[in-house]
Amino acid sequence: MINTLSISLGRLIFEFPIPIMLALLINEIRSNKYKRVVQTVYTFPHFISWIIVAGLFFNLFSNDGIVNQIFTAVGLPKQHVLSDPNTFRPLVYISSNWKEMGWSAIIYLATISGISPELYEAARIDGAGRAQLVRHITLPCLSGTIAILLILQIASMMNAGFDQLFNLSNAAVRQSADIIDTLVYRKSFSEAANFGYTTAIGLFESVINFVLLLIGNTITKKLNGRGIY
Repeated sequence: MINTLSISLGRLIFEFPIPIMLALLINEIRSNKYKRVVQTVYTFPHFISWIIVAGLFFNLFSNDGIVNQIFTAVGLPKQHVLSDPNTFRPLVYISSNWKEMGWSAIIYLATISGISPELYEAARIDGAGRAQLVRHITLPCLSGTIAILLILQIASMMNAGFDQLFNLSNAAVRQSADIIDTLVYRKSFSEAANFGYTTAIGLFESVINFVLLLIGNTITKKLNGRGIY
């Protein structure tokens, strides 16, 4: 439970704002052709499965991986990134951002594309710079989308990312990577099957997520005036 909530909270802090910033940066690109290329490059990793991503990171950061081979060649000690509990959590956030930030930014880019160009033109006439346009026009117009996605993120805090953690983790980092979903997997398939117990855990997760949905919606409505209902 502690690992599940702490990893989900870390995702909320270190992953949720990244697509927003990426969408704002892509929107500032003036060349439409270059903008499409950049968006395609950042979106492509979403379509790579976590099994392949885990294999890529194992080849990079394993004991005999490319990174440690470079460190050895320049006389630096090897870094055990994948087997060190202190570095595993940052690796989870970094890999998740690399894989999903481009895909998540599409929603924000779609909202930005719907902003009336007349708002920007009027602000430029009044002397607003690019930073002021983002602050006073783009971000306020994005606030509704940000609020809805924030509520949904809060409502899924009990789902800390089974696919990613199952493929990236190992016995050395289980203490910091073991979440409720991996416990359910072990109890259902790896150990003696206890489907009644795992079903109860799934129901428990659903109830907690529903309560978090209500709490997140209430807080967002008070802060932003908007919610999902």
